[in-house]
Amino acid sequence: MRKRPEIGVGQLVLQIAFPEGAASNGTGETEVDGLEASGGSSAARSKPERKRKWYSLIDKVYALPNLHAAWEKVKANGGAAGVDGVTVKAFGEGVEARLQQLSDDLRRKTYRPQPVRRVYIPKSGGGKRPLGIPTVRDRVVQQAMRQILEPIFEGKFSNRSHGFRPERGCATALEVVDRAIRHGYQWVVDADIQAFFDSVDHTKLLAAVNEEIADGSVLRLIAQMLEAGVVEPETSETEPAELGTPQGGPISPLLANIYLHVFDQEITQGGYGLVRYADDFVIFARSQSEAAAAKALAQEILEGRLGLRLHPEKTRVVSVDEGFEFLGFHYYRDPVTGQRCKEVRRKSVRSFGNAIRERTPRLKTQRWVKPRNVTLGDLGKNRRLAETIQKLNRYLRGWHWYFKTAVLRYEPPFGSFDGFVRRRVRAAITGRVGSGWWNQRITNGMLRELGLLSLVELQRQYQQGLLEAPARKG
Repeated sequence: MRKRPEIGVGQLVLQIAFPEGAASNGTGETEVDGLEASGGSSAARSKPERKRKWYSLIDKVYALPNLHAAWEKVKANGGAAGVDGVTVKAFGEGVEARLQQLSDDLRRKTYRPQPVRRVYIPKSGGGKRPLGIPTVRDRVVQQAMRQILEPIFEGKFSNRSHGFRPERGCATALEVVDRAIRHGYQWVVDADIQAFFDSVDHTKLLAAVNEEIADGSVLRLIAQMLEAGVVEPETSETEPAELGTPQGGPISPLLANIYLHVFDQEITQGGYGLVRYADDFVIFARSQSEAAAAKALAQEILEGRLGLRLHPEKTRVVSVDEGFEFLGFHYYRDPVTGQRCKEVRRKSVRSFGNAIRERTPRLKTQRWVKPRNVTLGDLGKNRRLAETIQKLNRYLRGWHWYFKTAVLRYEPPFGSFDGFVRRRVRAAITGRVGSGWWNQRITNGMLRELGLLSLVELQRQYQQGLLEAPARKG
């Protein structure tokens, strides 16, 4: 077996053990821009784990430069106020004194996190997802903690984990999935952990943190964050938090990766091709029986050791040709053409539609527009329309950049999405249904002249190498 190459910063490692001979034969396909193919199932971890523990870290957490850096992150991310009602803007007024007080409270061990404010946001597939919003003050402390702990745990995390990690993300996870399919993996465990963030066992999580961190002050602070409780909407009572880590706090993704690290280790040591993004994962296998064994092992680790539960209806062993979903995409083989497709999944299509509707409202007070007033010159002077198109373009750029690797059965690849956007813009202009006769009056060319982006055109530019990644907030 050849010696495994060292991994440089920013490099993406293909984390699946290819069939014998496939890795070498597919070198040109997998070694792109410094990307290396894994040499075998022994690549279970990104780096060897340290034997030492970290005993004194709390002073680094409450150091003022660290708190200042944490505040800048919190300010850039924005977000709503917590239970105390203090907004990010209000916290920024007199921030020096606030950070000094935080540093003093942490040093004296008098700091106590407040309960998180529970909010519920709609899920694209129906239902609502709970989020916990810590106070701005507590978000600063969580971010300060994350900045100290994250580099320590990055030294042990598996290459199979892509969620909320430096130099990794959805794009790297999806690239590994694409490569696995190209290299002939035929079966997949399509899995869903049920209510992961509500089910994390505090004792098990703190034990996992304690494997690297021996500073009692840090461990106590994490326990206080976990046990701070939740204030539900329209109530003033605090519900205790005996399980779970609230989604919405800066440290929550790191704690999730720490909790699931043992899962990454044991699945990869079993020789299976795992790709995980936070609590969402797929496992690749070469046969149906191997995939079934991988599913059984995953269930044993998650349910038997971590106290989690795989969703009985959303976890299955399925062939790649039959189709599976991961991170917003639907992978399958077209039964007519035999083409492997990677399309935007239905839930993501619904989310797209909802996002466009939110950005193209028809006002209740809006008067119906007379056709003779709908000219390019008049529309170009409409400030509300210009703001609407600006908001749409920001969203369309980011959405396209995420889904740009789609492989669809039809051409142009995003034509139906463009049509929906244009109908919504016409409806926002006229106060009526944006189709039929209005297609002739407000033409696609007019909307293009007004600056509305086209996903089809963005895709053409991307395929020709003319498109750069959109700027990210913060």
